[in-house]
Amino acid sequence: MGISRYPSSVTLPEMNPPYPSLREFLSIRFPAVSAERWDQRMAEGKLLDETGNPLSPECKYRPGRRLLYFREVDAEPVIPFTETILLQDDELLVACKPPFLPVTPGGRYVEECLLYRLRRRTGIDALVPLHRIDRETAGIVLFSVNPETRGHYAALFREGAVDKTYHALSVTVPCSGRTSWDLADRIVRGEPWFRMKSVAGPVNARSVITLAEVRGGMARFVLHPLTGKTHQLRLHLSGLGFGILNDRYYPELQQERADDYARPLQLLAKSIRFIDPVSGRQREFFSQRELAWAPAPPASPSPSP
Repeated sequence: MGISRYPSSVTLPEMNPPYPSLREFLSIRFPAVSAERWDQRMAEGKLLDETGNPLSPECKYRPGRRLLYFREVDAEPVIPFTETILLQDDELLVACKPPFLPVTPGGRYVEECLLYRLRRRTGIDALVPLHRIDRETAGIVLFSVNPETRGHYAALFREGAVDKTYHALSVTVPCSGRTSWDLADRIVRGEPWFRMKSVAGPVNARSVITLAEVRGGMARFVLHPLTGKTHQLRLHLSGLGFGILNDRYYPELQQERADDYARPLQLLAKSIRFIDPVSGRQREFFSQRELAWAPAPPASPSPSP
């Protein structure tokens, strides 16, 4: 079993009484974990308040209260790719993430995430990601090293003051002669919950997409997200009719299956640029990764016994 060395947190939401027990709330909030398993975690001192004190089943639900818990998974996959550290100083750590590796713990992954790998590698327990990219996406991710300046860097992302560039490959080649698109729409969670969709309403997602080159029946796009909604670039590009190579969610949700490490999503967070709020200098970082123009051949069937 994989058990995180670092706590995750959940805040008890506002609701009208009568309030549920902690056991009831947690089993509803995390349906993959049974109420009986939460009983066991509390008995083992693995559910804490925000000061680190263990909580018992008798503790009352209090809206706004922050709970700490330790993620557990029975069998955690090992991702066979390694991250690269591009910069580490007193304020920031900049890493290039491989595909298939989540930035933070989630789902089946606890220790196999970029954050925990970097904490083990550097010994910096205060390391915190300043933004996220999808598990399937490779490329640049920034981490805060110094808690005292973290808010200044986080504000850059919150205020849209970071210029991010992505590259993507599609097996659908534009034939209309158009080479650029400015997209603005509203993205919300769809069905199932992990898949996003565009709906009518106030705009909350903006992207600028440019066709960069066509080669061998494939097209490479350069994408600039002006906002940071989940799956924004994947949804926007597929909405134009140019689904990203090896995307299992868009435009159509494919049947769930084990990761095929020979067929990573061809979406890369290529570069990031901003004015450093501490030094005042412009900083820019590039991934040395490249997209795979040639699709991987289909997997060979297993021989009959």
